[in-house]
Amino acid sequence: MILLIVISALFALVLINVPIAIAIGAVGVVGVYINMGPQHLLNIPLTLFNGATNFPLIAIPLFIFAGALMNTSGISTRLINLVTAMVGFVRGGLAMVNVGVSMFFAEISGSAVADVAATGSILIPEMKRKQYNPEFSAAITSSSASLAVIIPPSLSMILYGAIAEVSIVQLFVAGIIPGLLGGFGLACFCYYYAVKYDLPREAAFSLSRLGKAFKEASWALLLPVIILGGIFGGFVTATEGAGIAVLAALLIGGLIYRELNLKVLYRAVTDGVIQTSVVMLLVATSAVLGLFLTEMQLPQQLAAQITTLTENPVAVLALLNILLLLLGMFLHGAAAIILVVPIVMPLVMQVGIDPIHFGLILTLNLAIGQQTPPVASVLATACSIAKTDMWNTTRVNLPMIGVLFIVLLLVTYVPVIPLFLVDLFY
Repeated sequence: MILLIVISALFALVLINVPIAIAIGAVGVVGVYINMGPQHLLNIPLTLFNGATNFPLIAIPLFIFAGALMNTSGISTRLINLVTAMVGFVRGGLAMVNVGVSMFFAEISGSAVADVAATGSILIPEMKRKQYNPEFSAAITSSSASLAVIIPPSLSMILYGAIAEVSIVQLFVAGIIPGLLGGFGLACFCYYYAVKYDLPREAAFSLSRLGKAFKEASWALLLPVIILGGIFGGFVTATEGAGIAVLAALLIGGLIYRELNLKVLYRAVTDGVIQTSVVMLLVATSAVLGLFLTEMQLPQQLAAQITTLTENPVAVLALLNILLLLLGMFLHGAAAIILVVPIVMPLVMQVGIDPIHFGLILTLNLAIGQQTPPVASVLATACSIAKTDMWNTTRVNLPMIGVLFIVLLLVTYVPVIPLFLVDLFY
């Protein structure tokens, strides 16, 4: 009953255009006051601070800054030109370029919000100029950016691995095939949409154009090699990898492409601060709501209900998916992981579910949660760039959410998909 009241209150606040972070924080504060007493309000400032300063989260502003540097120093543009030369000749190729660039960028930023902020500011205006529907432009940018949740280096996987005490490198390896499947599925939908609405091709395929674009983007392509090589090789942590990404973006943009000056750097810092503020405010207020939910033991009660219903792994996975999809609608990914993982891991181990397998299920649910209001942090960022209404964009985004949901079902019930490479190498 309390959970239903929380959900209703959040929806009511969002429907009257209260900012999402404020709505989440307000529900959490009121919940703490009513159910725990006014004396517990003293804990809220500390909860807000701790929610936004967990050590793994330090990587977020660094990756966002790296994305802002890529966006302002010519790195993103060269990646876009390369992918355009590869697939731009296909009908609706610009939408496919959006998917391809998001997959490239995911290998650098590890953050879907950084991904959509960096690529969306370039691709969304261009798609609108080419007569793409603004809501579709925002939707495909948002959905493809969420692939960063499962394509390494994923911040969500790093956080899950640390809490669940499983190998982060194996989680990264497990995310490769699902990430490729998600990208392929979104590209197929882009082609269907392009044929249905007779969208244009960008240009005829040219081998010389592809070679020129590859040469210009060769330094940019070194970024994922440096970051993933360092992480997979065990030389750096995710936070250190984020710092390296910033340093590499500074060197490549400033010394090699020579498009990074003080004015551009100031704009990158400003963009990075604004995007970081949006994300970290969501994380902080989610921590307040998480405090209320935890103190009321609502997640524990939901998990206990699952074990009383069944211990069959197939049924448990279905019920966990429902739980995670529901929580993903109202909690930021980091808050959801921190809240849920300690509660459900004993259940996961009890019924014999591989923790690496469950990690992919969890992160895919969070990827879908980034697209489903009222929180939908990635979708909200894309809508702010495209200047579209979130709810109208969500309606257009439903087929793309469906693609991610199909990948979730495949990963859930065909475990060889995420675990094939893990079993092969480990």
